[in-house]
Amino acid sequence: MCGIAGILSSNPSLVSPNRLQLMSAAIAHRGPDDADIRLYNNGSAGLAHRRLAIIDLSQAAAQPMEYLQRYHIVHNGEIYNYRELKQTLQQKGYQFSSHSDTEVILAAFDCYGHQCLEQFEGMFAFAIWDSKEQQLFAARDRFGEKPFFYYKDDDQFLFASEMKALWAAGVEKQVDEQMLYNYLTLGYIRHPGNPARSFYRNISQLPARHYLVYDLPSQLLSIHHYWDIDARQTDHSITTEKAIDRFRELFTQSVSNRLRSDVTVGTSLSGGLDSSSVLATVCELTNSPVHTFSAIFPGFARDESKHINTVVHQLGVASHDVQPSAANMLNDFGKVCYHQETPFQSSGTIAQFRVFQLAKQHGVTVLLDGQGADEILAGYHKYYQGFWQELGRNNRSLQQQEMQATKELGIAIGWGWKEQLAGKFPSFASAFLMRSKTRKQQHHPDLAPNFVEAYGQSHYARPHIDSLNGMLYYNSFLNGLEELLQYADRNSMAHGCEVRLPFLHHQLVEFIFSLPPTLKIRNGFTKWILRQAMQSKLPDSIVWRKDKTGFETPQQEWMQLPDVQDFAQEAKRTLVNKGILQPAVLHKKIQPLEIHAAENFDWRYLAAGTLLR
Repeated sequence: MCGIAGILSSNPSLVSPNRLQLMSAAIAHRGPDDADIRLYNNGSAGLAHRRLAIIDLSQAAAQPMEYLQRYHIVHNGEIYNYRELKQTLQQKGYQFSSHSDTEVILAAFDCYGHQCLEQFEGMFAFAIWDSKEQQLFAARDRFGEKPFFYYKDDDQFLFASEMKALWAAGVEKQVDEQMLYNYLTLGYIRHPGNPARSFYRNISQLPARHYLVYDLPSQLLSIHHYWDIDARQTDHSITTEKAIDRFRELFTQSVSNRLRSDVTVGTSLSGGLDSSSVLATVCELTNSPVHTFSAIFPGFARDESKHINTVVHQLGVASHDVQPSAANMLNDFGKVCYHQETPFQSSGTIAQFRVFQLAKQHGVTVLLDGQGADEILAGYHKYYQGFWQELGRNNRSLQQQEMQATKELGIAIGWGWKEQLAGKFPSFASAFLMRSKTRKQQHHPDLAPNFVEAYGQSHYARPHIDSLNGMLYYNSFLNGLEELLQYADRNSMAHGCEVRLPFLHHQLVEFIFSLPPTLKIRNGFTKWILRQAMQSKLPDSIVWRKDKTGFETPQQEWMQLPDVQDFAQEAKRTLVNKGILQPAVLHKKIQPLEIHAAENFDWRYLAAGTLLR
């Protein structure tokens, strides 16, 4: 895990060492172990790297790295299957001078060209400068675990792991007001219809599962898609037993690969099924002491301490916890805004910031985490409706059984005429939802009329979805998961930590998407196949929990405190002064809501106003 940056220009004065140093310094937190910059092709290309040493701690693995006196790379992330790929390349005659995964990327690029991306299992954002062709090849992993931002004008092309490095190089920092409008009204920080669009004007992000090629002589930039999942292809022939065995095999392999490290590895533990499954599998695979890190909230109704302690006791691991408070939230808010560079959805992001800080304080650099399971395995309650709608078109009897089973578990899911109609006419439902969202945006009571008039065109976009897999695809690849991955990347890197996500092994995800919906939700239980795979490894109280608790803080309670309300009021004042909110909002009482409330506008004002100060 590292920080990368670079400048390309036919004008060497723009590719100055000083400018590269400024970019590098802006992302120093991403790589506290080493730093270097290099210039190529008579100063027309420059690369900068900040190193967090995890695999091959020697100087042989330092970056920018050169290969065959032609290719030069800066790489952020990990290629988990680098050992196997290295053996394949050695059989083809390639030689290596380090034990790093970065050198394997270079050899694979020389061997396979752009198709090398098909060989990689991992999380990555890297850029390779080909000094012979004077071209930059840059790529991002399949899910967007690692960031890659870029800026292009008539004179230069710049890229970096974080936007603050681009701002340090002189790129203007200007919020995209239409993206801000989307956030304040809908809560989005990304554009589902345009994944390259960032929260700031003139800065783009390379979408996940894409690569770009920038040709310096012609100044041409091209962007290409290299991987996807067909959410419509389902293997109905697989038996339940074979599916569970294959799931367990792929998941275990994924955890095993993510334990590859030359520094200490631990896990985060929330008390839920996902992080507990990761931890249980880690304990099976290693003989070393395992350390876990958690955020707890004693006295809070949704505190997970009980479940955390259950898992810790059964698995015999060393547990460490932090107790974030409202005072911590106020103290950390500006820091988290600085690292995230966008608003964020809840105080859970600040609690996560504290968990990574705790891990680093205990000397743990790599943390495995359960992120991604809810999106690919249908873990959220909202997926019941999509599941029932799909069953209603194909198997009405099974639909009624599943609805009754969910009811008997005490899970209340709305199922009225609108949901039934949506199941029969999904395209009509999608169009209706888009119109409804647009009306809600344009009639938001707090936004200043001039702001709505200037930026209030419809920006809500949701594709036609007619299946459970369609919902999972939308949240995994278009709107949802990548936002959470951003929070984890920035929060971990703020403390010089790396987070690894076993549920995002692409072969595992491909397999899960190929399964019938009844292996994802069954008998009222979400993530059914994961529960089956883990029932011999974890207590039943964890595996068969009926309640669904996200990473929750006592945010509603915190928002009632005078200091927090004063802080929120100042944030609202910032938005009023910038002509975004109407002055009358300053006289409205703040409404403290639960962390996942649908229209938590006061939190959005707090986050956006703090970011824009």
